Amino acid sequence: MLQKTPLNRLHRELGARMVEFGGWDMPVQYRGVIDEHLAVRNAAGLFDVSHMGEIEVRGPGALALIQELTVNDASLLVNGQVQYSAFCYPHGGTVDDVTLYRFDTEHFMFCVNASNSDKDFAWMEEVLEEGDFEGVSIRNLSADFAQLALQGPAADAILGRLTDTDLGGISYYHFFEGLVAGTPAIISRTGYTGEAGFELYFTPGAAEEIWTSLLEVGAEDGLAPVGLGARDTLRLEMKYALYGHELSSEISPLEAGLGWIVKLDKDGFIGREALLRQRREGLSRKLVGLVLTEPGVPRAEYPVFAAGKEVGIVTSGTMSPSLRVGIGLALVDIEQAGVGTPLEVGIRQRRVSARVVKTPFIRK
Repeated sequence: MLQKTPLNRLHRELGARMVEFGGWDMPVQYRGVIDEHLAVRNAAGLFDVSHMGEIEVRGPGALALIQELTVNDASLLVNGQVQYSAFCYPHGGTVDDVTLYRFDTEHFMFCVNASNSDKDFAWMEEVLEEGDFEGVSIRNLSADFAQLALQGPAADAILGRLTDTDLGGISYYHFFEGLVAGTPAIISRTGYTGEAGFELYFTPGAAEEIWTSLLEVGAEDGLAPVGLGARDTLRLEMKYALYGHELSSEISPLEAGLGWIVKLDKDGFIGREALLRQRREGLSRKLVGLVLTEPGVPRAEYPVFAAGKEVGIVTSGTMSPSLRVGIGLALVDIEQAGVGTPLEVGIRQRRVSARVVKTPFIRK
């Protein structure tokens, strides 16, 4: 049986088209992907992301456990700061990409991908049991949180009508704990769209009230409910990874172009030796951005060719609502990864011309 977020009833009342996503019944669109995408770029959009998972880490040894679990350096965080990171297997493949929240020296929280929350928690438990981490406890709190993402240029103005929190005082990738529509919430200046905005965490029982209140106070600014379809096109324009596409158990963060989060000078994290070897020996493949130079839309798993030879595969693709051209991310042989390299994408029975471009596809 599909899991449902606390807003499932309201999505259906709004006429959303519902689909299965990672074991959840989720809205893919309300009035259309292009309209919803442009609403976020030009005004604001409201996303139900309550399917995402939350895992708490507490105790004197919390940081030590996190340092072993993650590729980034969590010791650099201060209270109220967020860090993008990843978990890796010993062979260098990715368990999941995550965001890490530091509340204090002994209290942290991971936000993990919906379809991975049980797997991530089990993996964390295994690492905890096999190690020596002073007084550490981990809890899967996914059922204790609803989560909304309010994204777009008008996000600050809209949220400001429902909270007394000084939103201007929340820097990018930082968070405060405050009230939203009278409900205690984590207010995080993070997102998956490339636009200004917030991700809000709060008790599931308040989800309908906060969702409805935001749509009401944001109506004058053009706030629109947004589904998974536009969430995907927005993140793709920014070259943000989606687990199962740009990252997987067989794709390392280095191959996915996330070397900036991999701190190889940090001792002891799981996967470090494999990632060091990749860095030392050089990558054999790399994630690149593609723009089609003739009509067509690249889709995940379409083959990529160079000079008649198959050299890679599309991991994600779409018709960009902002650029009005087919764009995609592709994992290709390192020899074909240079910006400007001409390639072809196999779309049904034809090969469509493309070229490697700098990413993100749009600059924000």
